[in-house]
Amino acid sequence: MSNFKELYNKKIADALMKEFNYSSKMEVPKLEKIVINMGVGEAAHDSKFIEAAVKDLELIAGQKPVVTKARKSIAGFKLREGQTIGAKVTLRGENMYNFMEKLIKVALPRVRDFRGISKTAFDGKGNYTLGIKEQLIFPEIEYDNVLKIRGMDIVFVTTAKSNEEAFKLLSAFGMPFRK
Repeated sequence: MSNFKELYNKKIADALMKEFNYSSKMEVPKLEKIVINMGVGEAAHDSKFIEAAVKDLELIAGQKPVVTKARKSIAGFKLREGQTIGAKVTLRGENMYNFMEKLIKVALPRVRDFRGISKTAFDGKGNYTLGIKEQLIFPEIEYDNVLKIRGMDIVFVTTAKSNEEAFKLLSAFGMPFRK
């Protein structure tokens, strides 16, 4: 069992229950899923870019990503409907906690000039989005095998009803928010 899952069940849930005066254990916000999305604009012209992105995402997340396609054509971006434009992976359960632990303890400290992550990236409904500029901060990615340095979005979907609840939940897990 993941350390973060144990931490949530033993400490975080009780602390949040006291802080927000919930009447039931089911009201306590919890992490529902983590979605990692990598946009690959160049994939429209060359399929080797999407293969590289899929391989990188699979190494990072530990499960096979889904290839995303354009929903509609946009002439300005030279994009046709159905063209491959990225890859995403949805993590739940054990994989989700393992990934979160790896992100907080290993990957984020490897970011150059890291001063913490923004407190303002909540969406008002208790979800948090974190943008990462390069996939090289993850230990599984070997620099020599990287075709192109690209970033990704990591979305933490929680059951929290407000930004404040979600902030407390993620802080309790040790998310390094800016002071």
